[in-house]
Amino acid sequence: MTSPKFSPVYERVRRILESARAGIARSVNSAQVTTNWLIGQQIVEEEQKGKNHAQYGDRLIAALSSRLQKEFGHGYSVTNLKTFRQFYLTYPRFQLGQIGHTPCDQSTLALPNTAQTKIRHTVCDESWLPGQFHPALAWSLYRLLLRVESENARSFYEIEAVANAWSARELERQIGSLLFERVSKSKDKVGVLELATKGQEFQRPADLFKDPMVIEFLGLPESPRLVEANLETALINNLQTFLLELGKGFAFVARQKRITLDGDHFYIDLVFYHTILKCYVLVDLKVAKLTHENLGQLQLYVNYFDREVRTAGDNPTLGLVLCTDKNDAVVKYTLGPEQKNKIFTSRYQLHLPTETELQTALNRELKHIGEAH
Repeated sequence: MTSPKFSPVYERVRRILESARAGIARSVNSAQVTTNWLIGQQIVEEEQKGKNHAQYGDRLIAALSSRLQKEFGHGYSVTNLKTFRQFYLTYPRFQLGQIGHTPCDQSTLALPNTAQTKIRHTVCDESWLPGQFHPALAWSLYRLLLRVESENARSFYEIEAVANAWSARELERQIGSLLFERVSKSKDKVGVLELATKGQEFQRPADLFKDPMVIEFLGLPESPRLVEANLETALINNLQTFLLELGKGFAFVARQKRITLDGDHFYIDLVFYHTILKCYVLVDLKVAKLTHENLGQLQLYVNYFDREVRTAGDNPTLGLVLCTDKNDAVVKYTLGPEQKNKIFTSRYQLHLPTETELQTALNRELKHIGEAH
């Protein structure tokens, strides 16, 4: 039975089993999420009957936890029941209507004092809105989303988690690195609302790049001894996480791409292709503050790609300098109006930014935008 002729049969059977296992996992996750929401609903509705809401609620949860743990185990601790209650309060629209998705699996849950209600799941259902149930969001992800106080930010993370199939670990990193704040910091009110209803969309080159870019996953110390080769190697060794930080649509093409001009060799640190904007993206790494020479060098690379590599189906090449710091005035006067939509600069941080650091960056960016107008 180990003969090669049985390999195709084995592969087909293995795919069937993996598909079934994935389907079972989705059903279990969906049932767990919905059950927790229903428990939270019952707690809140019962609390509302109490005259002294706080005291009655605490007594109710303690008594409920004690009885549930005896019958159903430790998953119903006081802490967990409070989380279920917060889940219901945070997602009051969670079960509006019937929710469908593909592939269509159906599960049945008994709602208290109601008839059996079937909940349909459709992963690709365009009628889904943040705040409603989605089968791609397991309970581990919802627990993380509950930590996000801003409704706009929470909606954004829901959309992105579904669209990019983030694991709980990936979602935790994106929340911890303040992705929403970094993406939305230079947008107006309409732009922020669009992030909360549509997620991150790439309609123009400026939408691709965040500032700052957080690459704490490299584990590199913030040291003046850091050299570009070490930074590049660390990024390549952590390419999957780096692509997550860059955002959706980036495909890795080359490292240290050599171009030759009349016998002189030049090397582009990293080359990507963006599958949504249909263009090459050249990344130049700097372990010091940005200079106008750095921008001139990247302009050379971008011009070369546009003339020698770009094909009829490609949009103009984009360039990004990743640096530890930059002077926005230098960027403004070096690039000029023609290049500002092709050459971009982003600071990188080797640690997660605090809200204070992000606010400082926001104020600096807003000042720069105001001066540009």
